[in-house]
Amino acid sequence: MKVLVLGAGQLARMMSLAGTPLNLKVSAYDVNSDTIVDPVTQQQLGTGLAQAIANADVITSEFEHIPYPVQELCQHSGKFLPNSTAIKAGGDRRQEKQLLDKAGVANAAYKIVVTEQDFYQAIEQLGLPLVLKSALAGYDGKGQWRLKTQADAPAVWADIQQFMAGADHTLPQAIVAEQFVRFDREVSLVGARNQAGDMVVYPLTENHHVSGVLAVSLALPGQQQLQQQAKQMFEAVASALDYVGVLALEFFQVGDKLLVNEIAPRVHNSGHWTQQGADTCQFENHLRAVCGLPLGSTALVRPTLMVNILGEDHVSPAVLSLPSCHLHWYGKGKRPGRKMGHINLSASSTSELAQRFDQLRQHLPEQEFPELDVVAARLKQLQ
Repeated sequence: MKVLVLGAGQLARMMSLAGTPLNLKVSAYDVNSDTIVDPVTQQQLGTGLAQAIANADVITSEFEHIPYPVQELCQHSGKFLPNSTAIKAGGDRRQEKQLLDKAGVANAAYKIVVTEQDFYQAIEQLGLPLVLKSALAGYDGKGQWRLKTQADAPAVWADIQQFMAGADHTLPQAIVAEQFVRFDREVSLVGARNQAGDMVVYPLTENHHVSGVLAVSLALPGQQQLQQQAKQMFEAVASALDYVGVLALEFFQVGDKLLVNEIAPRVHNSGHWTQQGADTCQFENHLRAVCGLPLGSTALVRPTLMVNILGEDHVSPAVLSLPSCHLHWYGKGKRPGRKMGHINLSASSTSELAQRFDQLRQHLPEQEFPELDVVAARLKQLQ
C-alpha cells in the first residue's frame, strides 16, 4: 500500500521507518516546494500535488498548518485520513475551541479577539492574567502573549496589532484570549482511532518545556484515575471528529482534574518515547489506522523518557554506551531552537530510569539542555 504524507519533516521520516516492516511505501509531499520526496533520503520522486494524490492509496499528514487548497484536493480524493475538519481544527485555535466545546471536554475559558474592543472585553470578562494565542500559525511558543496587569494592556495590544498586520491574510487571523490556568503540571495523551471507531491510548505522559518548546517527556506507570479521565476526553474528541489515525491531546493538570490545552491531529513529539517504551510505537499505529490494519497494543513495556535535541547537530557518542539509550537524528540543518533529533532512555523501573538519566545528563551540557536538572529532581520524587 502506498501512503502519501503531507509534509516532509521528521514525523514523515519516522512514519516511513515504521511502515517499511509492514510493506507500506511512504512518500512525502513538501507543500512549500510542490515536490514529492522520499521522507528518509529526501530524494526527489516527482512534482505536483495531482501526481502525488494519484499515486497514493492513502493520504495523511505530519502537521496541521496545511494550505486549505491542498487540504481540499486531498479531501476530494476520498483518501485523506484524518479528515480535513480534524486538520483544520488542529491548525486554527478558534475551530479547536469550538470542537472542545462540542465534545464536552473541559478547557480554559476563552474569548475570540479580533478588535481592540474585543481585547478589552476579554480582560473584563476573563480577568487577569490572560494568555493570548494567535488563532493561526502559532506553535512552539510563537504567536503568544501573557498579559499580567492592566497597565501592560496597551503595549500588548500594540504588539498583537503588529503581529496581525504582518500575518498571512489568505485566511482571517484572530487571537484566542484564554483565562490563565494555574496548573500543577503539563501532561499529554496520544491515542489512535481506526475507521471502525476502535480506539487505543498510550499511557499519560508528563511534559517539561523550555521557552514554550517541549524538552523532555516522561512515560511512567500508574496515574490510573488521571489516565481514565484523559482516555474519556480523548474518546469524546476523536468521536466528535470521526477521527482516523493518531491524535494527541495536551492537558493542564489542576489538582485531580484535567483541562485540554491543545489538540494535535497527528503523531506527536510527546509520543516519540513509544519507539522504545511501548509495544507498538505511535508511528506504526498511525499507519495501521489509516491503512485499515488492526491497531497495535499501546501498553507501556518499560518506563521511558524522551529528551529533545534542540538546535544542536552533535551529542557525545558516549550516550550510546548507556543501557537502553537510543539516539534518533532527523537529518536536518542546524538552526537555533530547531528540533534536530531526540534521545529515548528506558529502564526496568522508575528508580533505575532515574539512575540512568543521571548518567545520561553527564554527557549532555546544561547550557544546551537546561531542563534536565528539573527532570532529574522529578524522577527522584517519583521513586
